[in-house]
Amino acid sequence: MECEVRPATSEDTAAISSVVIAALRESNSQDYSPDVIAQVERSFAPEVIGALFDKRKIFVALLGENITGTASLDGDVVRSVFVDPAYQGRGIGGQLMDAIHATATSSGVGALRVPSSITA
Repeated sequence: MECEVRPATSEDTAAISSVVIAALRESNSQDYSPDVIAQVERSFAPEVIGALFDKRKIFVALLGENITGTASLDGDVVRSVFVDPAYQGRGIGGQLMDAIHATATSSGVGALRVPSSITA
């Protein structure tokens, strides 16, 4: 499934938050307790995401006008790769990672680190 991947804007924070929280609740909840999910959710409130724009390069994947996924690059570290559960398994995560890789390469990053969850 081909989607558009573009840099996120501050107007995307609510949609990014919704995608992340949906993925946490539906996908990650299979591997983590409700307490852990609730704690992680707080880290992805729209205002928290908005504060990350100065620290990370954040990307979104779109199908039409709908944000269906997100990923970010923090120096040489891949962060916060999430795809809406309704669209998982369709290659959107791979397209986000392609954008991350291209951005890292053009910034002179030779190797990426990818800390990940059990679910990932």
